[in-house]
Amino acid sequence: MSSKTQYLINEVLMNFTGETTPEIQSEIDLLLRKRLEKPLIYVGTGTCGIAAGADKTLQKVKDYLQTANLDAEIVEVGCVGLCSAEPLLDIQLPGKARISFQKATHEKVNSILDECFHNQISGDHVLGQVKNDQHELWENIPIINDLPFFKKQKRILLYDCGEISPSSLDEYIARGGYQPFIKSILNYPPDEVCDIIEDSGLRGRGGSGYPTAKKWKIARTTASDQKYLICNADESDPGAYMDRALVEGNPHRLIEGIAISAYAMGASKAYIYIRNEYKLAVKRLKNALQQAKDFGFTGSNIFNSGFNLQIFLREGPGAFVCGEETALIKSLEGRRGMPRIKPPYPSEKGLFSKPTVVNNVETLANVPLILKNGPKWFKAIGTKKSTGTKLFALTGKTTHTGLVEVPFGITLEEIIYEIGGGIKNSRQFKAIQIGGPSGSCIPEQRINLKIDYDLFEDEKLIMGSGGMVVMDEDTCMVDMTKFFINFLQKESCGKCIPCREGTNRMYEILNAITQRPATEEQHETLSRFKGVMQLESLAQVIRETSLCGLGKTAPNPVLSALEYFRDEFEEHIYEKKCRANVCKNLRAFIISAGRCTGCMACIKKCPTDAIVGSARQPHFIIQDKCINCGACYDACIFSAIDIV
Repeated sequence: MSSKTQYLINEVLMNFTGETTPEIQSEIDLLLRKRLEKPLIYVGTGTCGIAAGADKTLQKVKDYLQTANLDAEIVEVGCVGLCSAEPLLDIQLPGKARISFQKATHEKVNSILDECFHNQISGDHVLGQVKNDQHELWENIPIINDLPFFKKQKRILLYDCGEISPSSLDEYIARGGYQPFIKSILNYPPDEVCDIIEDSGLRGRGGSGYPTAKKWKIARTTASDQKYLICNADESDPGAYMDRALVEGNPHRLIEGIAISAYAMGASKAYIYIRNEYKLAVKRLKNALQQAKDFGFTGSNIFNSGFNLQIFLREGPGAFVCGEETALIKSLEGRRGMPRIKPPYPSEKGLFSKPTVVNNVETLANVPLILKNGPKWFKAIGTKKSTGTKLFALTGKTTHTGLVEVPFGITLEEIIYEIGGGIKNSRQFKAIQIGGPSGSCIPEQRINLKIDYDLFEDEKLIMGSGGMVVMDEDTCMVDMTKFFINFLQKESCGKCIPCREGTNRMYEILNAITQRPATEEQHETLSRFKGVMQLESLAQVIRETSLCGLGKTAPNPVLSALEYFRDEFEEHIYEKKCRANVCKNLRAFIISAGRCTGCMACIKKCPTDAIVGSARQPHFIIQDKCINCGACYDACIFSAIDIV
C-alpha cells in the first residue's frame, strides 16, 4: 500500500466530519486540480475517443513535450459525453482555467499546445473552459457548462467523467469516494441502507424500472447460507454505451456501489458480468478491483466491520439474450445463456439456486451518491415516481451525438433539439427509436413525451437501458424496422417457438416488402399486402406467448412503425416505391440522354458492366444487369442519372 493512499484513507476517508488540516487540504487540492505545480494535459482516451484517434493525439502530446523539453503531467481520462467532438484535448496551466479543445487530431496537437503555452489562443478548435473560483478565466472563451449540449443536462453520474483519472484511487478518495461505503458498514445496519435507497425512489436503470430497494429486501429476507449480487455490465443493446462509459470514466464508483449494495442485501460475493468486447473497460476494472483489494475495500472483515466481500469479474460472449437476468445467470454458471420461466425470481432463487440481485451499472453507480447526499437530494431530481437522472446514448441524425444525462421529466424534444442541437444538415425530423432494438419508434407528433417510467408504461413504451436513435426524412421506416427485426431474430436464443419462429417470419415478410416482386400480377400485390396484415397478428402472438421479456418486446418496432408509418408500408406494397430511396431493390436508375455528356465516369464505377455507351455520347443502363448499388449515381457530376 502506498504511503500517500494510506495517508488519505486514515486522514480523509475515515474523517466523517469533513474537517482537515492545512497539509491534508493542500494534498487534496493538488489531487482535485485546484492547485497545480506544473501544466496539466488531459487526453480523453475512452473507447469513443480512441476510435476518433485519441491514441495518436496522446502520442503526439508526448512527442511535443519531449521535443520542447517541457515538464507537464499527462492524464488519460474517460469520455465527457460529447462523442461527436472527439478526440478531446484539455489543457490547464497553473493559475488558469482548464480549457478544452474539440476534434484535436494528432495533426492539430502542435498548434494547440503552442497557442496555450504562449497564451495566444485563436479559438479555432476551442470547445470551452471550466469555470471555478480558483482559476483565472481565458478571455473570449465560452464556459463549457453554458454550451447547449451541457446546459440542459443534470450530470450527477457523469460530473467527473472526463476529469478524474480512472486509474487513480487517490483522486477518487480525494473526491469523497468510498466514504459512503465506510460510513455505511460502520454506522448503518443493512436494513437502514435499504430504507435509505427505498426513500430515494431509485428504480432499476436496466429498462423495467423495478424499485431497487424492493429487490434488495426480497433477497435479504430470503433464508440462505449464501447470497449473490450481480452487476450486469453486458449492455447488449446495439448503439448503447452508457455503462461502458461509466466504467471507463470512473470504475471505483461502480465498485463502491457494488460494495454498498452487497452489504445492504446480505451478499458476501459479487460478480461483474461484462461483455468481452469492452477491452478498455475490462482493463480499467481489473486495475480498480486490484486497488480496492490491496487497500482493504474488499476482502475479509473490511475496516473491522465484520463485513466480508469478494468481487469477481467475468467476461461474457456478448449475446443480446444475456441482457435478460436469468440468461445472464446461466451464462455465469457456465451454461448456455437461455432465459427460464419466472417465478421463482432471481432474488429468491438465482445464481447457483441462491438468492441473487441483478442490477446494472447505472443503477449501482447511483448508490454511493444517494448515501453521500441523502435520499431527499435524489428525490428532488426528476419526477415524483421517477427520481434522479437517466443516461441516454444519443445517436443518429442529430447535430451533436454522445452520452447525455438528463433529469426525469425532460421531453424528447428538449433532448433532440436543445441538447442534440437539432437535426443536422437542416433535415426534417422523422422519428426516434428509444429502448434499443426491441423499443418503439416515436414520431414527430409525440415528440413532447416526457421521460418517465410510468408515462412510458401507460403509452406501452419501453425505455430500455437508454439507447436513442434519431431518424430524419431520409430514413426508410420499413428498412429500419427490418434491420431491428433481423437483429432480434438472429439474437433469439431459440428456446421458445414464438420468438424463434415468429421473429424469423416477421423478417421474411419485411424483406419481401422491400424487394421488387418477380411479376407485376395483381396476386403478387395481394400476397404482399396479406403479409403486412399478418405482421400485426403475428406480433401480438409473439408478445403474448414468448418466454422472456426480450421475446415479449421483440414486436415493438413492427407495431409502432405500422401505427405511425403505415403509409410507407403501403407505398412499398402498392407503388413498389421507397420514398427515401433506401430500399435498393425498389429503385431503378435511368440516364437522361439530354443531360449525359458521355464522360464515362459511371461506366468505370459500375461493378456489373450494366452501363453501355461511348465517349461523348449518352450512355444507357441495362436494367437486367443493374444491381441498384448507386455507384453510377454517386459518380455522376452532371446530375444526369435519375432515381425512379
